[in-house]
Amino acid sequence: MSTLIKFTIDGVECMAEAGTYIVEAARENGIYIPTLCNIRGVKPRGSCRICSVKVNGRPMTSCTTPVADGMEIENNTPEINDIRKAIIEALFVEGNHFCPACEKSGCCELQALAYRFKMMVPRFPYNFPRKEVDASSPKLIKDHNRCILCKRCIRAIKTEDGKNVFAFVKRGRNVRIIMDPVLGEQMSDELAQKAVEICPVGALLPREKGYQTPIGKRKYDLEPIGSDIEKK
Repeated sequence: MSTLIKFTIDGVECMAEAGTYIVEAARENGIYIPTLCNIRGVKPRGSCRICSVKVNGRPMTSCTTPVADGMEIENNTPEINDIRKAIIEALFVEGNHFCPACEKSGCCELQALAYRFKMMVPRFPYNFPRKEVDASSPKLIKDHNRCILCKRCIRAIKTEDGKNVFAFVKRGRNVRIIMDPVLGEQMSDELAQKAVEICPVGALLPREKGYQTPIGKRKYDLEPIGSDIEKK
């Protein structure tokens, strides 16, 4: 029995299975909704808020809100895009993101979104915080200067027996993500590579392998973020 429902995104009629989260339902209909914290197949948390849309006139995070029959969604509007741009600008000024010197440049989702939303000079003052680089793991380098606290590594990187390799410590402005020293030392090459790939920025890097893909041939050097969805 079909459970397909109808809804609209920016006035365009769409269809999806009932209960599908808006961000995935939009993807299935060839509509791009930007996000930094969402991972397909992993329970969403709505951490970054970049995927925020208006549902029947109310702001909602599209990664945690299921579609419903007759739902009217606003996604690509000047108001919503300015909110998204402001969030991107806030992430840049709260950390130390020096893109030309970053090993993830060209493959960084935050950088790609800054280009997509035409970020120039952020509207907020730079903090230039002092954050350390953790090189204690034999497999990974954790650069807290670039971490945007998206929780991807916490939610997706687990040992075979289900233990979290990464976790939050401290609170408020001092919160940060750390790697368990024992589990980090025991991490397999495959899990370490998955951690690098799951990170949307350059906060997790493999040791001694930073520049394997030359600049000009990296993911977002070739096509802008979201283009793989919008071509469908």
